[in-house]
Amino acid sequence: MLSFLKIILTLIPLLLFSDQLKAEQVRLLILGDSLSAAYGMKQEQGWVTLLQDAFEPKGIRVINAAISGETTDGGLARLPRLLEQHQPSHVLIELGGNDGLRGYPVSKLKTNISAMITMAKDRDIKVILQQMQIPTNFGRRYNQMFTNAFTTLAEQHDVPLVPFFLKDIALDDKMMQKDRIHPSVEAQPVIARFMQEQLEPLLVR
Repeated sequence: MLSFLKIILTLIPLLLFSDQLKAEQVRLLILGDSLSAAYGMKQEQGWVTLLQDAFEPKGIRVINAAISGETTDGGLARLPRLLEQHQPSHVLIELGGNDGLRGYPVSKLKTNISAMITMAKDRDIKVILQQMQIPTNFGRRYNQMFTNAFTTLAEQHDVPLVPFFLKDIALDDKMMQKDRIHPSVEAQPVIARFMQEQLEPLLVR
């Protein structure tokens, strides 16, 4: 019995160290647009910075490569340099919203995101795709095609699809800026908690 306890007591620190080591090897690159770039507020108020603060004690590093106005064209063009510069273990693709707002063909969006996923996976980088939505005034058919594109891409490439983080927030006036497109300062902690819940199981397994 004593020998068994000694073995358990010896293994526990090793297991804890192993989990910490896994976490410390996680570098999450967020390739996004204004929804992740703290649009209309200070950078430290944005959900990505708040997520980094929550992940820091766990040894997980978050790299924010989001740019306001970014499209899937821009994301695809920037991705090779970002992968080389930051050497991430994971990439969250939060793009497509600006493509939709500009009425770009959904086929082009799918082609670009597919190329980004393939580029990352070819480098043994795990990819997480963010579901995106656009206002309903673009017409039912286009909206449906746009929304379905992300589900199709996730299935085709066998990557996790994270639910759109503004799905419920967008209905609350206090949680949105006056443009009704970007989340307010008050919404950022809510988004950060939601994204932590969604991402953490995918980052540390």
